[in-house]
Amino acid sequence: MPSSAARLDGTGKNLGHLELPDRLFGGPVNADVMHQVATAQLAAARSGTASTKTRSEVRGGGQKPWRQKGTGRARHGSIRSPIWVGGGVVFGPKPRDYTLRVPKKMRRAALRSALASKASEGRVVVLESFTDAKTRAAAALLRQAEITGRILVVLGPADDVSATVDRAFRNLEGSAFSLYGSLATYDVLVADAVIFTRAALDAYTSSDSVQQEEAAST
Repeated sequence: MPSSAARLDGTGKNLGHLELPDRLFGGPVNADVMHQVATAQLAAARSGTASTKTRSEVRGGGQKPWRQKGTGRARHGSIRSPIWVGGGVVFGPKPRDYTLRVPKKMRRAALRSALASKASEGRVVVLESFTDAKTRAAAALLRQAEITGRILVVLGPADDVSATVDRAFRNLEGSAFSLYGSLATYDVLVADAVIFTRAALDAYTSSDSVQQEEAAST
């Protein structure tokens, strides 16, 4: 069954449904691929700056705390030992790169699966027009369309409509934004609804990456 998205006007009124291209919003949903790509995206977002000092990096400890025998206490050679408070850390974190390499075809397959999952649940909508760059207008549109929760707004090429939508929706709680050419699997998965402007949908379906993918599959 072909996937479809509700078409909304600037007030949130339903103008009917638009059939979505099956190559981008249809087909089987591969949960394993989505999990792997989403994990890689979260890993790439990590700063990797956590760091601890080993016993060779901790200050002090140049002198033996007390003599070896005769005190009744356990023998120690340095206060930099890991068993001392303030001593070095064993196997502690060091700065590292958490980036995981994911093939381009896998990223595309994961994004298609994520969009297909949202489309099958009726959570992909197309905003045909929007002229009022006010937050209250955006909130009224969502109420009229009965869209709740976290939303992902996909913007198209730089034009007046994208600028208006960006300004109106940006101050809404739970709203996130993406350009049509920078869609990420994780952002789609965590969104309760994905809102494409009409320009964004047209640009996404006719983008160079999509055309190259089609050419490679034929």
